[in-house]
Amino acid sequence: MYRSTGFISFIFRRVSGVALVLYLFIHIWVIGSINAGPAVFDQRLALVQTPIFKLMEVALLAAVIYHAFDGIRLLIVHYFNVTDARKSMFYAMFAAFILVTIAGGVPIILFMLEG
Repeated sequence: MYRSTGFISFIFRRVSGVALVLYLFIHIWVIGSINAGPAVFDQRLALVQTPIFKLMEVALLAAVIYHAFDGIRLLIVHYFNVTDARKSMFYAMFAAFILVTIAGGVPIILFMLEG
């Protein structure tokens, strides 16, 4: 049971959802600091432009892409009643997720290495 594609999908979807919520809190924390003045805002912007945050942006990109692709896969399985193809759809979705994450993550990492 714990090694099925359904369970793996379930765990990854939950983890990506939690990551998106955590990002939302960090985003609000940074943007909300504009009310504390330009110095605080600039300090927080400098913090989120460090290399560790650039790597976290790649992880955020991966979370967004996985969450979106898996949600679309679930909608297709549910509304088109293709439950017999769930496993192959998961693998196809996962392959597309990896490709799109690499295509989006490489420019972020290259930009990070330039600066």
